[in-house]
Amino acid sequence: MAPRKKANTGYNFPHPMENETLVGHADTLKSFLDAWAKRDTHPIHPVWMLTGPQGIGKATLAYKIAKLVYGNVGDFFIIDQDRNIDKEGKSKPDSRQISVHTVRAMIERMQMSSMSGDWRVILIDSVDQLTVAASNAILKLLEEPPAKTLFLLVVHQLANVLPTVRSRARVEKMRPLTISQLRELCIKFIPEEDIGTDMLRLSNGSFGKIANLKKSGGDVIYSELIDLLNDERANSSDIMAVAKKIATDPALHTILLDAIAHFGLADLYPVATHSIADIKNLYLEPEIGIFKIITEIKKCL
Repeated sequence: MAPRKKANTGYNFPHPMENETLVGHADTLKSFLDAWAKRDTHPIHPVWMLTGPQGIGKATLAYKIAKLVYGNVGDFFIIDQDRNIDKEGKSKPDSRQISVHTVRAMIERMQMSSMSGDWRVILIDSVDQLTVAASNAILKLLEEPPAKTLFLLVVHQLANVLPTVRSRARVEKMRPLTISQLRELCIKFIPEEDIGTDMLRLSNGSFGKIANLKKSGGDVIYSELIDLLNDERANSSDIMAVAKKIATDPALHTILLDAIAHFGLADLYPVATHSIADIKNLYLEPEIGIFKIITEIKKCL
């Protein structure tokens, strides 16, 4: 295979809290603004659930709404992975799940905060990452929401949300971004890169996926994977070389599914999805599991 340009890992995409660029989702924002403008005559729903694929701008919208609502810095409470703690109160930002201790600490801070009379905001990014105990702790708050308190819940998969939590929320389903909207974001945040239509389609409407691929060099590795699958002379050594690159970051494992979609191998999708889950859940050596998936794809071509 021909050598490819090395990945540029120097990208610095803004955190949703600092990101002032919201592209798309005008309908969802308008729904909130209309409800907020009428709050004195028609009480606004206290719990807004922003749901849709990961990386489409849900958290960016949530922070934009929060900044419109809360009165003082002390009236804004955030539950996310960066603020995750264990039972001793020690930081655990690398944990895959947000603990109940994180939620309880937030509730304690909220109860101790001085009420200025302004609105308070509780933003959770994301509900998918809450443990069952953490979800139940949030549910107790939602059952009797404090006065003048707005909950903004970011959700990637509604199936991951407790039905009792979902039933207490106004669910706003946000759509993936269009190709033109993705181009707009690419021009804004990575103007030095020529992002082709194939990469935009590969993202499935998620700029977050483009950002992650760029930061990890996944776009380059994906191109190498496609070249490998198209190369009839590729051998086991070639397959393992690419498998090791994909194995370096669990976030890259899904490019195997993108490759399956690229070649139209729909029947292989469920098997590969299960195999990728096994790599994570069964603590298998990732390069071996990925090697097997790539080999199965080549057999089908």
